Parts: sequence; C-alpha cells; structure tokens
Amino acid sequence: MALFGALFLALLAGAHAEFPGCKIRVTSKALELVKQEGLRFLEQELETITIPDLRGKEGHFYYNISEVKVTELQLTSSELDFQPQQELMLQITNASLGLRFRRQLLYWFFYDGGYINASAEGVSIRTGLELSRDPAGRMKVSNVSCQASVSRMHAAFGGTFKKVYDFLSTFITSGMRFLLNQQICPVLYHAGTVLLNSLLDTVPVRSSVDELVGIDYSLMKDPVASTSNLDMDFRGAFFPLTERNWSLPNQAVEPQLQEEERMVYVAFSEFFFDSAMESYFRAGGLQLSLVGDKVPHDLDMLLRATYFGSIVLLSPEVIDSPLKLELRVLAPPRCTIKPSGTTISVTASVTIALVPPDQPEVQLSSMTMDARLSAKMALRGKALRTQLDLRRFRIYSNHSALESLAAPLKTMLQIGVMPMLNERTWRGVQIPLPEGINFVREVVTNHAGFLTIGADLHFAKGLREVIEKNRPADVRASTAPPPSTAAV
Repeated sequence: MALFGALFLALLAGAHAEFPGCKIRVTSKALELVKQEGLRFLEQELETITIPDLRGKEGHFYYNISEVKVTELQLTSSELDFQPQQELMLQITNASLGLRFRRQLLYWFFYDGGYINASAEGVSIRTGLELSRDPAGRMKVSNVSCQASVSRMHAAFGGTFKKVYDFLSTFITSGMRFLLNQQICPVLYHAGTVLLNSLLDTVPVRSSVDELVGIDYSLMKDPVASTSNLDMDFRGAFFPLTERNWSLPNQAVEPQLQEEERMVYVAFSEFFFDSAMESYFRAGGLQLSLVGDKVPHDLDMLLRATYFGSIVLLSPEVIDSPLKLELRVLAPPRCTIKPSGTTISVTASVTIALVPPDQPEVQLSSMTMDARLSAKMALRGKALRTQLDLRRFRIYSNHSALESLAAPLKTMLQIGVMPMLNERTWRGVQIPLPEGINFVREVVTNHAGFLTIGADLHFAKGLREVIEKNRPADVRASTAPPPSTAAV
C-alpha cells in the first residue's frame, strides 16, 4: 500500500511540474572561443598578484626582495572542458610567468640595489567553476576549486655582488616560489566568485520588455553539465507590468535540445509566445485606434472608396468628417508551432466610423475577424525578432456583404496594420546572455510544439571591458578562498 501511495505522489508531482519555456545549451564547440577570451582575462588577473616582500639573512649578508610584479603569462598548453560535477574545468600546464622585482643587499657597509627580471617556469593551474542557481533565479559561480604550483624559479642576478647573489639565489628563489604558489589561487577565487559573477549579473532575470510587459528568465534549477555541453532551463514567461505576480499556466510541451553541432542552441516552446500575447492582451496592448490624420492616406482613400455607398447617403456636414479605424483583439492570440512553420491565431473586432466634430460618431461597419498570421523568427545579436505575415482570415458582419469587404479589408490590414505590428515585433526581446556576447550565423528549426535556434557566439566586447564596467567594490579581502581551495 505504501508503494502505491509513493507512486501516486510521484505521479502527482510530475503532473504539476512546470516545464521551461526557454532552454539554452552551450556545447563544447564554444569552449575554444570561451577559452581564448578567458585566458586573456586570466592573464590580466594574474598580473594583479601582489607578493609580500622577501627578507632574510645569511651570515653577514642581509637581503630584501620587494615590489614583485607579474609582467607576462606565457601558455604552452591549456584545456577547457565540461565536467558533470564541476561544470567548467580549466587546466594549464607548463606555463611560465615573467616577473620583475627590486633587489637590495647589505654586506657590512657595502650596499647593492636595483631591479631585475625573473621567470617562474613549470606553472600548472587546475581550476574549476561550480555553477548554480541563486534564490533569485540567477546563475552564479557558487564555488571555485583551485590547485596551482610553480616548479622552478630563475633570476639572472648581476652587478657588484653577482657571486653573492648566486650563493643566495637558492634561498631567494625558493622563497619567491613559495609565496607565488600561495597567491595564484586567491586571485582565481576572487576572479570567479566576484568578477565573473558581476558579468553574470548582466544576464536579465526579471526585466521590462517595454512599457507594458516584462519577462521572467529565472533559472528553474541548477545548470546541468555533461562531458559535451551545459544545459540551462529558464522559465521564459512574460507578464503584464501591472500584474507582476500573474502567471500563465504552462501546458505546452517541453522543448528538447538534441543537437551539438553549433556553439549554442536556444529552444522556445509555444508557452513562451502564448505568455507574451496573453500578457499584452491583459495589459491592453492588443488594440489599435486610428483617427483622422493618424489613418495613413492610402488607407483613408481605400476605406472611403469601400464605403462610398454608405457615406453619400449621410448629411453633407458628416461626409467629409475624419475617419476612425478601431481594431480590438477579443481574446488572447495563440501560437502553434509545427515542423512546417509557426502560426498565430487571432480573433478581433474591426470598427470603421466617421467622427464629425462635436457630434456622435457614425459607424460605417463593425465586423469580427478570425485571422491566421505566419511568424518567422530570427536571432539578431541577442534579440529574438519576429516577422509576421497575414495568411488567411474570415470576417463576420451583420451589416455588410462579406464578399465585397474581403479584398478591401485584407488590403487595409496589409498596408495599415501589419507594418505597425511588425515594427514592434522586429524590435525583439532579449535572450538571457551576458553583456558583450552575441549570437551570429543562426539557423531556425521548427519542431512539434517548439522551435530551436542554433548559432555561434561572438564577443562584441572583451570580458575585461564588461567586467570593468560592472565591477563591484573591491571585496577581495572578504572573498578569500577557504583553506581547502588554496594553492598547494
């Protein structure tokens, strides 16, 4: 009995599980591009390493090594991979660091000083980024693991006490190597948990699309990594700005991502588009009223010609009155995605009237229209754009001959309504990507109940540029890594 009860609860939980409206998959094809940009950022971060002064005494010799600066990073081998438990793992082997420091030596009353170049060779770094969902639904770097080691140091001492330095070099370089080992991981920990998180903060979670609606891109669970990709499930739901807690139930199929040929794939279910159209409907955005000069001239002429028989029967002071065209959607439109294409079904009322000054308007026609629009999706930069085209429609009216209205009405919609509608939909809505990263060379594929867009990535801005723009106040001291992640 207990088994049946547990099975029932599991089925009940599955029945109420909410599917994501938007999914994003980053494949291993993107890792080389990400690695190149990441290594540039890593090199700049390692140049910020601050090494404490190294002081010591051997017999009557007193030495002081100070102002140690990392000048360059040379990489001979590096790999960036997805790992199921760690998400992202970067391994650098046999690298070298160029350094410059100030030397000071005192022997009895003799003093020697100056600057010298050195190198740290056989540098190995293994660091992993663990990604998770924070309470607000934002992706974060929740932990950074790190192991770093320097095999050997070399410094070309010269000057008056060259032989003395050669004698002391073992002590000095060993001390510097130890200090350098201790500084690499704290820098990487800060770069991951603070600086990279400031980059992830530029990904929209709940933001306004325009003055009427917003969109919720909160993560529904932690990102999931395999050996070949990283998958993220986003809620992908629109909402009216006046009803921020309103939510459309998601009854669409769950979008699926199977491909791995491109750098990134984005999937959108019918729910994504249905929630957008219902949000605009609830916000009063799916209605159009044009009066007088707002009616395009060609459309004004068309409507007056169409209703000429009705207009000439009116009184002279009404005949030349401004025209009014009102289009009002009667129910939230619905999106249907099939392998053959994407369509939008909409039912609307169309009212055409004359509006004489200081008099009641004179209605020329009122009808109901069922229309079907084809929708073509495109990804430009990081915006999902839509191009709509009127395919089919039917009209119902108790006051006019439908056959005579069909052609003028279609022309009216195509020249007067569709351009305004497309002007709005082509602005697009932002996809949840960090600032400075765009999609290029996209390919749209329709499936049953969802569509996918495969694309490559392009860094329009460098990581350093974006991070510097969004850099938080320096909290390096408060984000030191725990001992378990420090360098060995």
